[in-house]
Amino acid sequence: MSERAIGWSFVGVQALLIVALIIVPDGDLYELPSEARAVLDAVFWIGVALAVAAGIALGRSLTATPVPRTEATLRTSGPYRLVRHPIYTGVVLIVIAMAVRSEHIVGLVLGGATIAFFHVKADWEEQRLVERFSGYAEYAAHTPRFVPSPASLTRR
Repeated sequence: MSERAIGWSFVGVQALLIVALIIVPDGDLYELPSEARAVLDAVFWIGVALAVAAGIALGRSLTATPVPRTEATLRTSGPYRLVRHPIYTGVVLIVIAMAVRSEHIVGLVLGGATIAFFHVKADWEEQRLVERFSGYAEYAAHTPRFVPSPASLTRR
């Protein structure tokens, strides 16, 4: 299978997981207090904002698949200063909020599967990024994948 086909397969699986999470019925596994719902709403919208901001920061390098564009440039500033995959971080925050708010075991399992999927997708993508950008390995050695570290938060 071609690299491009594999990239689109990742996009398809991601879409299926997220749609499945969206259609999970409300459950009764536990009952979230209104304060927790408010926090999860904030986490959801922070995820949306982060994913959008990271996409804008990529500019013309943005692509729907995990295959880097031939004309892309390596971004290491803005949200990419904090984590290597801020779009994925944003989507993971959205997924966490949706999974926990579902109050359903299926929602929690789908949320966990989606987060695991993003690790696999990032592994595959990073192999291509190392091949495409000579400085990617060094950048990856100092920049966390999804969750900012104290060092990345204070780095200029």
